Amino acid sequence: MNNPREEWQTGTVLEARRLHKEYPGVSEPVKVLCGVDLSVAAGETVAIIGASGAGKSTLLHLLGGLDRPTHGEVLLAEWHLSRLSDAELSRVRSRLLGFVFQFHHLLLEFSAAENVALPLLIQGVAPEVADGRARAILDEVGLGHRFEHRPSALSGGEQQRVAFARALVHDPVVILADEPSGNLDRPNSERLHDLMFELAREKGVAFVVATHDERLAERTDRLLHIEDGTLAPIQLEPLG
Repeated sequence: MNNPREEWQTGTVLEARRLHKEYPGVSEPVKVLCGVDLSVAAGETVAIIGASGAGKSTLLHLLGGLDRPTHGEVLLAEWHLSRLSDAELSRVRSRLLGFVFQFHHLLLEFSAAENVALPLLIQGVAPEVADGRARAILDEVGLGHRFEHRPSALSGGEQQRVAFARALVHDPVVILADEPSGNLDRPNSERLHDLMFELAREKGVAFVVATHDERLAERTDRLLHIEDGTLAPIQLEPLG
């Protein structure tokens, strides 16, 4: 996996097959996902909408190998995630996936640039190279003036953009995002959305996004609704 982006620029890069997820309940298991199928191609953007508690975050966690399904399987590029050991799964995730979730999970003692560079440092990239890449990505998301600021000195929206930059820094094949622009004002939301679609179009990065933002959802290639543990395609009326 030395050059994952070069190898996976076409074809299906993420696939869920009959995903089920249950959690223990008082008298019987709580069923969250009930046989979800999903196939995502390189460069494709997919939005998932649904009520709170419908299973959007659970699905993203399964797609990203952060949790394992009760039944079914997830394929990321050529890897069957359920067949990998924890160490193998961590290695595949660190090279092929980017995550942007509702909670930023930034390290409070690190600067913005250090937080963004961390995935590269974990991979063994030279510190000066990792720092240069981190600063370039932060500049792309409008934080070129915030390299040295720690999370406590950043607004919630700025922290979200740092998290987005961190998800991009290692050139992933797929980015999974849970409300990626939820803490941003409209101009910065649109800037972030523009960057997402530019990456999808020009670099073939696939995005699976859970969102309540209709303006983001209507720009994606596919819009899916999750309800009662299943996914179904829908279409939004274009906004005026």
